Amino acid sequence: MRRLMPGSLRAQLVLLILTALVLAQGLSLWLFADERSLAVRAALAQEAAVRAASVAALLQEAPADLQPSILRAADSPLVRFSVGPGAAVPKGHQSADRVAREIRSLIGATPGPEVRVSLRRAARRALPPPPPDAPAAMMPMHKAMNAMRLTSVSMQISIALKDGNWLNVMTRFRRPPYQIAWSQGATFAVTAALIAAALWLALGRLIRPLRRLAGAADDFGRGQDVAEITPSGPEELRRLTIAFNDMQTRIKRFIEDRTQLLAALGHDLRSPLTALRVRAEMVDEPETRERMIATIEEMQEMVEATLSFARGIATSEPAQTVDLGRFIGDLTGEMAETGGALQFDPPAGAIPVRLRPASARRAFRNVIENALRYGEKAEISIETTPGLAHVLIEDQGPGIPQADLERVFDPFVRLETSRSRETGGMGLGLSIVRTILRAHGGEATLTNRPLGGLSVRLSLPIAETSELSSANKGDEL
Repeated sequence: MRRLMPGSLRAQLVLLILTALVLAQGLSLWLFADERSLAVRAALAQEAAVRAASVAALLQEAPADLQPSILRAADSPLVRFSVGPGAAVPKGHQSADRVAREIRSLIGATPGPEVRVSLRRAARRALPPPPPDAPAAMMPMHKAMNAMRLTSVSMQISIALKDGNWLNVMTRFRRPPYQIAWSQGATFAVTAALIAAALWLALGRLIRPLRRLAGAADDFGRGQDVAEITPSGPEELRRLTIAFNDMQTRIKRFIEDRTQLLAALGHDLRSPLTALRVRAEMVDEPETRERMIATIEEMQEMVEATLSFARGIATSEPAQTVDLGRFIGDLTGEMAETGGALQFDPPAGAIPVRLRPASARRAFRNVIENALRYGEKAEISIETTPGLAHVLIEDQGPGIPQADLERVFDPFVRLETSRSRETGGMGLGLSIVRTILRAHGGEATLTNRPLGGLSVRLSLPIAETSELSSANKGDEL
């Protein structure tokens, strides 16, 4: 599904502001046009009232035989005049007293005639046909008026004449079209473009520190050394940058303290274990001596495994950008020379990843050695998903019970049913692998293959291609 909004924060803010500007401008134009329409309709109503008062005054002064001529001359496609014994507006139905008072004042008689004015919605849009004796020039005008868009409001006026008849006037108001000059649209477009450009430049000051902070957080999550970021931008961004610097310092201190603690513990245990080994050699009874030596050797293996684990979580080695396919190919080539049954399917193109070569080599080697030890053969391949590269190491061994697939990553956990102490070490191999992968911003997961065997997926973030090009140039030099 395609995204309706752009991805960057800067583009989204500019789009939202421009959208608000367009809506506000459109509303202003609509209100202006509506006010113009009301003004024109008010002017038309005023004009109809003046005409009705003038025709009424003229009819009362003119001879009776001139009344038809006066009515024909006053008719128009939008205003129709007629004289009859009854009022078109029933008594009590008038709804425009202000117009009625204005008509009486225009007629000027004392006391003024009875005037009834009614405003209502028109029952139909088409104008009534002109009378048969209407001038021929009125027909084209009548057709043109019918083709125009009319409002739903009509006004009827009934004026009582001196002879007892009523002058009935019916008028319909034409809705004036929206008239927006092209110059107004061009002015708005230029203004919007200038505002968008100014916003784009101004928001750069806000977005630039965010991008720098996001890049630093991503690098730090991959285990790279990140220098302290100088706070910049608005106050909230400064506080966020300071909080990130503090968090980075605390995490580094925690990792260093943990590493030093494990290394010191393993180192301090070496001396007493060596002394115990010497004393054990002095025991006269062979059986007791062998048991003591076996126990001391097991403790020494645990100490060495602890030191190995401490080295695995250390982050002092500098990171490099390498081609993952080439890196795994070199490693498998070295291991195949020692007699390992390895099958590596290299990827088609270069896959740049940023890693610490020594620790990453150790993690991949641990998993491949496990596959060779328990499955006799290791099948290695590389696949990619958006942003990640996955090294798949599969064997044909007994696999791991489903409930223990996650537990085997805990330190000193051994599965006695499938991996004995003689061949399985101290249970720190997979812990070291996951620790190293997570220090690179990746992950290690285990799954059982449907036809038997174990599949280990080692994932690493993909680096920028430009970084790999720079690294290759450095290697060539």
